[in-house]
Amino acid sequence: MSLTFLLGGARSGKSSLAIELARRWTGPVTFIATGEPGDDEMAERIRVHRSERPGDWATVEAPLEVREAFDCVADETAVVLDCLSLWVANLLARGDEAHEIEAECAAVSALAAARRSLTVAVSNEVGLGVVPTSELGRRYRDLLGRINARWAADAEHAAFVVAGRSLPLS
Repeated sequence: MSLTFLLGGARSGKSSLAIELARRWTGPVTFIATGEPGDDEMAERIRVHRSERPGDWATVEAPLEVREAFDCVADETAVVLDCLSLWVANLLARGDEAHEIEAECAAVSALAAARRSLTVAVSNEVGLGVVPTSELGRRYRDLLGRINARWAADAEHAAFVVAGRSLPLS
């Protein structure tokens, strides 16, 4: 099938669109979640996201080991990866170097693009706002921008999601 890459701002409708696309899949679906409930607010966000997914979908919690999560999914199963932005933040927080993160993300992007079944990956566009005041914030923004560009290049379909509407990226 194909890799679909959905990019957009916070609360732009990316996750909802990813779920809608996966609901159209006639076979099984696995949701790879990268978020961790580090505080009450994040735990509530995760709870809401879970409630929006069909109950028969498998969920793999993979805040760090996304490649391993993909390796465990059968090829006839659709995958929703939500989201690259949290995965990259988790890898940075663990202390991984930018070049290591880019290499791992490139490997997973190639793996996702080579799958026969539908794969939908979600990421935040963080480069449209103000320049972060911290060195870590600027490193994260720049790193995620490069990773998003790689996933968009590897994807058969890429879209920028704004206010619940998707704009194709060519």
